[in-house]
Amino acid sequence: MTIVEAKNESIKSGLGQCIATMIAAQLFNQRQETVPDYIYGAVTTGTDWKFLKLCDRTIFIDKNDYFIKEVDKILGILAITLTPTPEIE
Repeated sequence: MTIVEAKNESIKSGLGQCIATMIAAQLFNQRQETVPDYIYGAVTTGTDWKFLKLCDRTIFIDKNDYFIKEVDKILGILAITLTPTPEIE
């Protein structure tokens, strides 16, 4: 599962909301007894992208920022999060 938060202003302003939504999705999954290994998140302004991963109780935030000119990388990251057993570390 990938949660995407879109913000007009900046990536930073969307991180908290995205993390909160990822945790809510994790809690929902736990109640449904379908707990994925990871929940992925992305915050975007439309031209800038930042990716996150929730594993158990730890949030990992990619140090890299991705820009629209790197659309191949952005689509690659999004595609791998949709595979049944992603191998993102």
